[in-house]
Amino acid sequence: MIRTAQIKDLQEIKSLTEACAQAMIKKHIYQWNEHYPSLEKLEADILKKELFVLEEGAKIIGIIVITPTKDEEYIPIVWLSKTENNLYIHRLATHPDHWGKGYAQKLMDFAEDYAKQHKYESVRLDTFSQNLRNQRFYEARGYQRLGNIFFPKQSEHPFYCYELLI
Repeated sequence: MIRTAQIKDLQEIKSLTEACAQAMIKKHIYQWNEHYPSLEKLEADILKKELFVLEEGAKIIGIIVITPTKDEEYIPIVWLSKTENNLYIHRLATHPDHWGKGYAQKLMDFAEDYAKQHKYESVRLDTFSQNLRNQRFYEARGYQRLGNIFFPKQSEHPFYCYELLI
């Protein structure tokens, strides 16, 4: 089941993101670290009602942030859509114990269905340039790579921006 996250979920969500960060580091993917995603960032996502959780039983096994807010890092990108009526995906994660089971697909299906239902023109996101698995994941879903942005607190390597027209 996918539902809107609540403040009571915050610690479980933070533990999930920390497990993801550790698992990625073991694979030499230095995408998440002690700065990102911060507890404060996750709490803000919850308070804005933009963080959704995927539960199996009573356990949170995945998260996704769906927002209409365009971060300033995205301003230089030449996007495919003609309007600013877009959704942005951030912090898509599934617990490493559940990697490869299709849960990220379910979360992205949810986000894309949300975009269609609310009449957004496109879905936009970024993924780490050193995370080839994520790049293949988004490209297989029809996302087009458009340009690079940087998050110096996360990595010296770029993040690739992608967009899917709805």
